[in-house]
Amino acid sequence: MKTLKNWNLEKNDDTTVYLRVEDRHLVCINILADTLFRVRLLKDGTWRLDRSWTINPDGQTFPQGRSRDSVAGFSCPSYRLTQSENQLQIETGSLRLTITQPLQFTWEARTERGWALVTEDRPTGAYMLGVRTHAHSHFLRRQSKERVYGLGEKAGKLERSKRRFEMRSLDAMGYDAEHTDPLYKHLPFTITQTESVGSFSIFYDTLNTCVLDIGRELDNYHAPYRSFTADDGDLDYYFRWSPRILDLVKSQLELTGGMALPPRWSLGYSGSTMAYTDAPDAQNQLIGFLQKLEEEGIPCDSFHLSSGYTSIEDKRYVFTWNREKIPDPVKLTGQFNDAGVRLIANIKPCLLRNHPHYQEVAQRNLFIKDSESDNPELSSFWDDEGSHLDFTNPDTLAWWQDNVTHALLDQGITSTWNDNNEFEVWDHGARCHGFGNEIEVGLIRPLHSLLMVHASWEAQSHYSPQTRPYLVTRSGCAGLQQFAQTWTGDNRTNWESLRWNIRMGLGLSLSGIYNIGHDVGGFAGPQPGPELLLRWVQNGIFHPRFTIHSWNDDGSVTEPWTHPGVVREIRAAIRFRYRLLPYLYTCLWQAVNHKEPILRPTFLDHESDPRTYDDTDDFLLGRDLLVASVVEEGAITRVVYLPDNGSGWWDFWTGQWHSPGTRVEQSVSLEDMPLFVRAGSILPLADEAEKATPEAEVGRTLMLFPAPGSFSSTSMIFDDDGESRDGPQCITELQLSGDDQGLELNLTHTGDMPFPFSQLKVSLPAGERRPLSCKGQLIKKGGLITVREGS
Repeated sequence: MKTLKNWNLEKNDDTTVYLRVEDRHLVCINILADTLFRVRLLKDGTWRLDRSWTINPDGQTFPQGRSRDSVAGFSCPSYRLTQSENQLQIETGSLRLTITQPLQFTWEARTERGWALVTEDRPTGAYMLGVRTHAHSHFLRRQSKERVYGLGEKAGKLERSKRRFEMRSLDAMGYDAEHTDPLYKHLPFTITQTESVGSFSIFYDTLNTCVLDIGRELDNYHAPYRSFTADDGDLDYYFRWSPRILDLVKSQLELTGGMALPPRWSLGYSGSTMAYTDAPDAQNQLIGFLQKLEEEGIPCDSFHLSSGYTSIEDKRYVFTWNREKIPDPVKLTGQFNDAGVRLIANIKPCLLRNHPHYQEVAQRNLFIKDSESDNPELSSFWDDEGSHLDFTNPDTLAWWQDNVTHALLDQGITSTWNDNNEFEVWDHGARCHGFGNEIEVGLIRPLHSLLMVHASWEAQSHYSPQTRPYLVTRSGCAGLQQFAQTWTGDNRTNWESLRWNIRMGLGLSLSGIYNIGHDVGGFAGPQPGPELLLRWVQNGIFHPRFTIHSWNDDGSVTEPWTHPGVVREIRAAIRFRYRLLPYLYTCLWQAVNHKEPILRPTFLDHESDPRTYDDTDDFLLGRDLLVASVVEEGAITRVVYLPDNGSGWWDFWTGQWHSPGTRVEQSVSLEDMPLFVRAGSILPLADEAEKATPEAEVGRTLMLFPAPGSFSSTSMIFDDDGESRDGPQCITELQLSGDDQGLELNLTHTGDMPFPFSQLKVSLPAGERRPLSCKGQLIKKGGLITVREGS
């Protein structure tokens, strides 16, 4: 690659400034918002790939993509352009970009003290471009005290400095959650906190394999730097500044299309194991699971139907049913649906060469084509070779949706589990239809994962147009959250995975992927022992996705009752998950409507507290619950740092108040799940719930956690029927205020649905002594309040 140096201003218009570089290439800077610029480099003035699928601010991207020249969906404010010798400045009210010779960008933000440096390109060569290829690199100067986050589900510490990461989706079964790279998802997005001028994010809009080096590399000829490199495609990145990291996280979700609101039942426990469907009597094994749930008194709302239901001998053949294992799929799904347990069927995007439909699909040209012939590409898949479906072909999308409908939905299946969709097609030049404009697969590999999920979503939406679809995907890129929930793939069964998966989930959340979880208990390896399984369940219940899923080396099954010695504690943890449903569902609604992350590192809400940046196993669920999972074998104590939030924290279980910014060490037994609540908040809890559906909630309690002294705070609850697309809703605003003399609670309801309960139980922590009143009426501890519409 060759370093780009010389440039001149070619022109500008209402939204864009154009630079001619080295008299042949074009750099275009879009001014998209007051704090958002976009930089794109066009080799010889043309795109290598002229469409994007990860940018979707206006909801118009799918399935055919969005023109990379489009600025639809952005505010595109006016800007000031000034030019002097060898320098150009582009300025909005909050962000200023200075471009100097040789080609270098310097970013500044407007503060109370005037313009202040945010970051700058490496002064000794910032942009490189292939001479005979489309390889390209971007180099930023690295500051010693900056912190870097993002990049999705990457292994290791949440802070990414001094490491190198590759975006190349792989089926990394049994990965090391501290060290393995790359993994399943493609998310070249970083957030960098500066020493004193807020934070900035960079999203590289590429689907090509790429490498982000966050300061691992050193070169004597350059000041400390970090880099982005891809061997093909286009350099196209979005630069945003904000005083707060939280705003950058929320903005990334908005940029990439927002988030789907799944049905409420998706928050319930979801069973899963490969062992049942791999068994020769799979249907009996599956019905046995339902019976065992009832015997053990464990609530469950769904079950992930592993791919064994499609098997012929030891291979998997998507959209087929093994009638020897499952003689009557309709009867099976009917029994599950009658029990209120929805089946989520595993589907895969690659057809093995002896798949019953392979020849038909090949004749219809629905596969990705080989780079050197019109034959289907062949890649390793499930201990054999197969061909991957081409989801950039409208005929393939129609074929896929037809099969989802008739092979699954017509059989009573509720949802799809889009699995093994890393599209490991290593023939970079293999050809895709590209919706009529052929594209090499190497430019868009993760796109197929996204389009696969979108096609499944379309099929489910058309089949049940009145209800919200639920889907799961293992792989994908930015934008997957518009349609599906995801998880961190086939983790290893060990204590290290339990600990490091927490950080992987937070990395996804900071990258705009909120609805996530992990394979509770571990997927690959030995069966988890009693203590490990219990601790994993106790951590898993505080994630949006809560699924116990396994493929154990010895073929054993991991389920809540695997170890009788800890069934009581596991049952209690799962039942507590169901008590949390009103809070969890509200967090889910806030994620969709307010772009609020569900899982949050503690620094996200406490940026001014330096101790929250220490590497930790703690995290926030919503803004009010601090989860301190026990992740060490044989632990008898758990140390928790309670961030400085100005109001303090209540121990959920003991009702003891703790000062903000303090370190607490607690004794823990096997049944303990350390949990703290932000002082000033209100938690809505279900009194009882055997299912995650609204009608299963027989009563509700408001747990009030007042702040000390004089205060006023607001919480909320979201309610609806749990599944309708545009059904009636009720939003309840809870205002809690107080002083040294007493506490006052007020409720206000808005929306077109009545509040689900005529009475609410109210509780206060054991350590709270002030009297409580509601609308002037004194409420006893554990007392009831009457709910009136509009009040």
